[in-house]
Amino acid sequence: MTSGDVIYQTEALIAEDIDAYLEQHQHKTMLRFITCGSVDDGKSTLIGRLLYDSKMIFEDQLTALENDSKKVGTQGQEIDFALLVDGLAAEREQGITIDVAYRFFNTEKRKFIVADCPGHEQYTRNMVTGASTADLAVILIDARKGVLVQTRRHSYLCHLIGIKNIVLAVNKMDLVDYDPVVFDAIVKDYAEFARSIGIESFTALPISGFKGDNITTRSANTPWYKGPTLVDHLETVEVLSSVDADKPFRMPVQWVNRPNLDFRGFSGLIATGSVKPGDEIRVLPSGKTSTVTRIVTLDSDLDQAVAGQSVTLCLADEVDCSRGDVISLADNPPQAADQFEATLVWLNDEAMLPGRAYWLKLATQTVSVTVQQPKYVVNVNTMEQLAAKTLELNAIGVAEIATDKPLVFEAYGDNRTLGGFVLIDKMSNATVAAGMLNFSLRRAQNVHWQALDISRDAHAALKRQKPKVLWFTGLSGSGKSTIANMVEKRLHAVGKHTFLLDGDNVRHGLNKDLGFTEADRIENIRRVGEVAKLMTDAGLIVLTAFISPFRAEREMVRTLMAEGEFVEIFVDTPLEVAEARDVKGLYKKARTGQLKNFTGIDSPYEAPEKPDFRIDTTREKPEDAAERIVNELLGWAPTI
Repeated sequence: MTSGDVIYQTEALIAEDIDAYLEQHQHKTMLRFITCGSVDDGKSTLIGRLLYDSKMIFEDQLTALENDSKKVGTQGQEIDFALLVDGLAAEREQGITIDVAYRFFNTEKRKFIVADCPGHEQYTRNMVTGASTADLAVILIDARKGVLVQTRRHSYLCHLIGIKNIVLAVNKMDLVDYDPVVFDAIVKDYAEFARSIGIESFTALPISGFKGDNITTRSANTPWYKGPTLVDHLETVEVLSSVDADKPFRMPVQWVNRPNLDFRGFSGLIATGSVKPGDEIRVLPSGKTSTVTRIVTLDSDLDQAVAGQSVTLCLADEVDCSRGDVISLADNPPQAADQFEATLVWLNDEAMLPGRAYWLKLATQTVSVTVQQPKYVVNVNTMEQLAAKTLELNAIGVAEIATDKPLVFEAYGDNRTLGGFVLIDKMSNATVAAGMLNFSLRRAQNVHWQALDISRDAHAALKRQKPKVLWFTGLSGSGKSTIANMVEKRLHAVGKHTFLLDGDNVRHGLNKDLGFTEADRIENIRRVGEVAKLMTDAGLIVLTAFISPFRAEREMVRTLMAEGEFVEIFVDTPLEVAEARDVKGLYKKARTGQLKNFTGIDSPYEAPEKPDFRIDTTREKPEDAAERIVNELLGWAPTI
């Protein structure tokens, strides 16, 4: 049946019975796929051909396309294909795809969403975005060029992201006279590479997006090819949702639905498996169990719900369950852990900083996470595992990560929803990485929090004070240690239990193995933050005097503490004033190049935007500043 026959039958059905047409259209399966590969392999042209041959374009575009083809032949047709898929003004101007462009079309058997992914290496992040929700990848290869670096990179990423259905579309066969020897050589070359990265199978097609060979109909130009057309394959390949339906039931909770006192339900999109009323479920990470009483949708209650459906579950018991929790069947729950090995694709222009805290978003869960120095990065050309201290833009690497609380998860290979995540910079809110959880670390399973009889409240009550962390930050020579020392003396004088952690003193012991690179500075503050937290657990008032140049790390320490316990004190001294003092002679060494990575000279200092205290040392004496801090603290909380 030709595309013309399909569109004729569709129009006839619409004219005779619109309800039957809508019913038929509603129950078509949906396939999401991407086109990827190297620059100028013909991705956009292929999509234009799919849209054109499917006749799923606006009537005026179709008419113009046919008229222009008659007037100017195939050259005009090629131009209109480009216009069909060219969704961004910048792309029209530059002649390249720089972002993911989504297109929608359908055939008699199935609906499709296709993502046109950019081919340039600098836009790898965009390709990852398009691939993250795809069931299938069409990897294009220019028949004249063969397998290129981006072919390998995109294939590796598709496999890494978990796309099982790979189509190798050897394009522009018309430019090599449809030579089967060229096709077979490219397929053999790609097969060797595919096996090396773990791709078990793929479907290879000889096509011409420009001419339409083997796109919707079999081409007379390739009588030696006996396989399906591209559209035939797209219409019959198994979609991800049908596979997910056979897996264990998992539903990340998006929100608690309680429109009135008589109704309470937990809403979300079912990631995998199925559920029905009467099933015993478990809520994670709490482990609480209950039974499903109803499955509610906007239209009606369901007897069963499966992967891909958004539903509201009503339970027999008033269990504690909120956004970020995961509901599973009671006898087959996922795991929860706080330390993992993960594969990361770095998407940010600024390199990863080991030890820095980022937000990790996985399904509906959001936690704080730190990333360690990579175990290795992958060379996509040779598949070598290379040593690296960080991850640069578009790098693919494996690293250990640690979250601040247990994360309900499954390995990405088993569950893309509970195994795939993104990292977000806490200060800029920019997405910096896409990641896949490989497994939880054994130490995360072996190390458990020990419940103690004497609580932090008991420690604080014995000392008759509220624990706090007074965090002094500022440039070297600003006066942090001087003022912190004065504050501690005043608090000690009124009977408060305190301890002062000074930057230089800590580097003589706990942190003597650390240098002054950005990564070492981050680790320095992380360790100090953890020590300060332990001291507040003991009921102490902790004072710290550290340059702590980065906002992200100061914010990380704040999140370790209970609400209101972290007090940020910015000792605001202009660089020229601090440098004029130069008590330790450090600025002089930095200016002459003897001291590298010195804050304020060749390493940045990020001043607090909204500190709890700001001390202008050019206008306020250290004694007066210390007195003001103590008075205001005691005024805020007389029982500090």
